[in-house]
Order: sequence, then C-alpha cells, then structure tokens
Amino acid sequence: MIIGPKFKIAKRLGAAIFEKTQTEKFALSQARGGRRTSKRPSQASDYKRQLIEKQKMRFSYGITEKQLRRYVDESIAKSHQPIAHLMERLETRLDNTVYRLGLAKTRRFARQVVAHGHIKVNGKKLGIPSHKMKVGDVITVREGSKQSGIFNMLADTHEATGVPTWLSIDIKKLTATVTGLPVFNPAEALFDPEQVMEYYSR
Repeated sequence: MIIGPKFKIAKRLGAAIFEKTQTEKFALSQARGGRRTSKRPSQASDYKRQLIEKQKMRFSYGITEKQLRRYVDESIAKSHQPIAHLMERLETRLDNTVYRLGLAKTRRFARQVVAHGHIKVNGKKLGIPSHKMKVGDVITVREGSKQSGIFNMLADTHEATGVPTWLSIDIKKLTATVTGLPVFNPAEALFDPEQVMEYYSR
C-alpha cells in the first residue's frame, strides 16, 4: 500500500503514527508548529474528529480503507464488545504479530518479511500479512532465511522487554508462540477506536 509522505501525514493528523515520526525531531516540529500560528484553533466537527482517528488507526496498521471497513463490520456483527474485537483483529494480523515479536523494526517491514516468504506458521510457509493468528499458533523463521541479513544478528539486538504478554519468543531459535489474546490498552494507543466505530456507524 502506497502511503505517501509520512512526516506530512503524521503532522496533519497530529500523532506520530509512523515509526520514522516517533522521534524527538518530530516532537519538536509539532511544538514549533503549535507556536507559529496566532489564530484561535477552530472547533473540529464530530465528523472531522472521527475521520482523523480513523486515519490514525488505518495508517498505524498500514491497512487499506476496505480492510478496515471489513474489520469494523465483522466486529459489530460478531461481538457485543466491538471495540475490543476490532483491536484484537488488528493486533493478531500476522504482520503485526511479527512486528510485536521484534522480528521486524516496523509494521511495514514486517509486512514485507511475511510477503517475501520468510515466515512459517505451524510449520507451513505463509505469505499473507492479514492472516489471523490464534492462540497456540507457532511462528518460525524459515530455515533458509535464518542466515539472511534480516535475522542473523537479531539475537544480539532483540529487545525482549518490548514483546507483549500474549506472545512468547525464543530469539535464538527464532521461534515464537501465540500464548493468549491481546488486550487493548487505551493509554498506549495513538488513536481513539470509539471515534472510529462512530465514524463507520454514521
């Protein structure tokens, strides 16, 4: 998916939704931008606020509008807690799981790693980034990929503390397991999923 100039998009949405904008430079730019204007900020409409939160969510996970709409519709149809269901579906995408495990530095790179056939799920090579992971699923790096530049030094640089509690990983063997389900923590999110649900319920 072609996104465009990430710095400009993140600045327009007012959130560091891309890894490259999660820097001190971006924060300083946001602060300077806030001091430049002498005009009073206009009150955003409900629609605009909802649209911005929807775009934050979409760009954070690197998914298309069509995919997000499908996830929202599925969450409303299948669960009495659609927000929790939606966040669980986004977090358990294979590309996001690879990212959360620390096997790739960004979600975008994780999507490439999966699409290029470096990852196996339950012993089978799987190149579908949107594949939904389930409790008990085992993720391994394909044997032929372990010595590639992507993974051969990962054991030395991997940050185990960043791996969420619903996943476990043996970084030396490049093997991981889905041990539970993700639980959404609003304090850690860069967007408001409630506003996203309201956007699609219009």
